[in-house]
Amino acid sequence: MAFLDSDFFQPLHSALVSGEPETIRAAASAFNAADLAEFIEHTHDEDGDHGLKLLQSLPLELQAKVFGYIGPDMQRIFARLIPNRELAGIVTDMSADERADFFNILDENQQHALFQSLASREREDLRRLASFEEGTAGALMTSDYAVVSSGMTVASALALLRNTAPDKETIYQAYVVDKDHCLLGAISLRNLITSAPGALVDSLMATGLVSAQTQTGQEEVARLISRYDLIALPITDDDGRLVGIVTYDDAMDVAEAEATEDIHKGATVGKLETGLKTASPFSLYRSRVQWLVILVFANIFTGAGIAYFEQTISEHIALLFFMPLLVASAGNAGAQSATLMVRGMATGDVSTRDWGMLLGKDILVATALGVTMAIAVMVVGLFRAGPAIAMVVAISMVLVVLIGSIVGMLLPFLLDKLKFDPATASTPLITTIADVSGVLIYFSIATAVLGLGAGP
Repeated sequence: MAFLDSDFFQPLHSALVSGEPETIRAAASAFNAADLAEFIEHTHDEDGDHGLKLLQSLPLELQAKVFGYIGPDMQRIFARLIPNRELAGIVTDMSADERADFFNILDENQQHALFQSLASREREDLRRLASFEEGTAGALMTSDYAVVSSGMTVASALALLRNTAPDKETIYQAYVVDKDHCLLGAISLRNLITSAPGALVDSLMATGLVSAQTQTGQEEVARLISRYDLIALPITDDDGRLVGIVTYDDAMDVAEAEATEDIHKGATVGKLETGLKTASPFSLYRSRVQWLVILVFANIFTGAGIAYFEQTISEHIALLFFMPLLVASAGNAGAQSATLMVRGMATGDVSTRDWGMLLGKDILVATALGVTMAIAVMVVGLFRAGPAIAMVVAISMVLVVLIGSIVGMLLPFLLDKLKFDPATASTPLITTIADVSGVLIYFSIATAVLGLGAGP
């Protein structure tokens, strides 16, 4: 990796070669935690135990921060290499949500050993956070949030925040709760600092907060944070009690993971449990083979269509020249429509109730695109095969682009209605459908216009 081979990390390389803990700590102090994590991951692969040596040389607070940035595959490796007591110290200093994420990737024996090494407070918090279903706000949230009680004065609230701030994910916004810990509102640190010490937080807090519940899907959580430009989103239980927050950086991680999943689905690639670099050949094979086999059998229909029109093709061999052009155009048009629809549905810009309006718009656009492409290909047809076949190709172009676009637009809506991810309306799937329909449309028009058995 060029980034790691550059002069940027040379001080760390030199410090690790020296083997002096003080030298390593001094060199590491000049780097961001995220950069240290990237260096550790790649250096551990390339230089044996250098990555682990660097991690163990850092101060405990920085170890925890760096460990949170390290990918799950390397975290599993380090969990086996680091003694339980030392690992428990790192985990204790991690943020609550990162601690829960790490705990969930360990096997049962490692979880038990780590659980026994933690203090009772961390054990209870970890047990609660790890109990939520993966992919929900509960699994994503952290319990490290700033909270003040209803009825507090500004002076009391500030004093409380001073004492609790080091353990919180963010204190730019504190949440106001009642005696039952139900969420009432929020107050910004700016308001607390600029208000009179004797003022009550209830008179200063913002109410009507955007919030989510523990069972809310993580995609919806990320969407809410993005839509309302939130630093953090409060998470409540079914009774309205505040149980955690999801911060914007966690929402960004969700957005990245969801985008990666949609890209994979768009290419009919199954979910990878690890990164591409660390994935085994078998897991890569397994993620790709299912759809490829399905599409192989789907393409048999294309061959069957060609075989059905064998007589027309044999008597008008020039038709074959234009077949790849037509079916590719249908697939390309369908893939464009599907991409626009899937993205629109993912961002909330489009919903299933919009399908009628969008169908009319797509028919208009696809017809215009088909006519434009028909004019272009008709010129080639006139020179290559004469006016009769040129007419067949032009009519076919309009129809295949229209059909491909409609299929590409409607398939995401249909999948969503059937409770499937619309991203499954992938380019290979749309292309396969377009291939089959394109062949049938093209040769049906050719048979009708040219006449079965007619000469060229």
